[in-house]
Amino acid sequence: MSTTVTARPDRDTGGGSTPAVRRTRPLQWLADHLVLILGLLVLLYMVAPVLVVVLMSFNDPAARNSYTFDGFTLANWTDLCRPYQLCSSVGVSLRLGLLATVVATLLGTLMAFAMVRHRFRGRGTANVLIFLPMATPEIVMGSSLLALFVSAGMASLLGFWTIFVAHVLFCLSFVVVTVKARLAGLDPRLEQAAADLYANEWQTFWRVSLPLVFPGILAAALLSFSLSFDDFIITNLNSGQTVTFPMFVWGAAQRGVPMQVNVIGTIMFLVALLVVVVGELGSRRRSRG
Repeated sequence: MSTTVTARPDRDTGGGSTPAVRRTRPLQWLADHLVLILGLLVLLYMVAPVLVVVLMSFNDPAARNSYTFDGFTLANWTDLCRPYQLCSSVGVSLRLGLLATVVATLLGTLMAFAMVRHRFRGRGTANVLIFLPMATPEIVMGSSLLALFVSAGMASLLGFWTIFVAHVLFCLSFVVVTVKARLAGLDPRLEQAAADLYANEWQTFWRVSLPLVFPGILAAALLSFSLSFDDFIITNLNSGQTVTFPMFVWGAAQRGVPMQVNVIGTIMFLVALLVVVVGELGSRRRSRG
């Protein structure tokens, strides 16, 4: 005797999903894309002030102390140097940034190679001393440098070169740390392979080590320039009569910041973005090659 069991069709299979499935699909999509959504929100939070600066660079304010968008104009771009001392202060900041970047990057790269590739007495102490300028508050470092210059009889010489010395000092630490991180991830067998192919130390450095470490050196140089260009506290304490761009903005804020300041900020942002994009495209081209 056989028994035949017939399955009863579900009442909800007539067309479409069940209400439970319909309710869980949005939650499942949100869970799958939660990291992406949070990343986009954080990116928007970081870029929002820059977008405001770009927008205000085209602003035609109704009053000197107005910080609202009152009208569109291109006069801020065409008459960039109209505020007194704006272009000269930008020129001082650019010269300081370039000089401090070159010197700090050169010295910091040599120090990073020495500290990663060689073992010597006092290496741990040197690591701590290099990290100190990064951990020290700027007001402490600025006042200490001012006391050093005054005690050395350089109070009347405060100006461009004292700012330059101060900028090299705090940029040096960031360069060493950045290049050291790049060197730590470098496979030493690549240099050993170059030596096995009869390359001397100089050829190995220029053709193997330097190309592999160059992205870290470039990142350190960009970081140094950014730190030097926008530094205010240390610069203000050791500037004398020299006026940099951050000091000009601080002084102008007491009377109303001119819209041309936003133009300078927009230009600097676009230049930095261009450098990053070109570097990324070059890196992808080298990886494909």
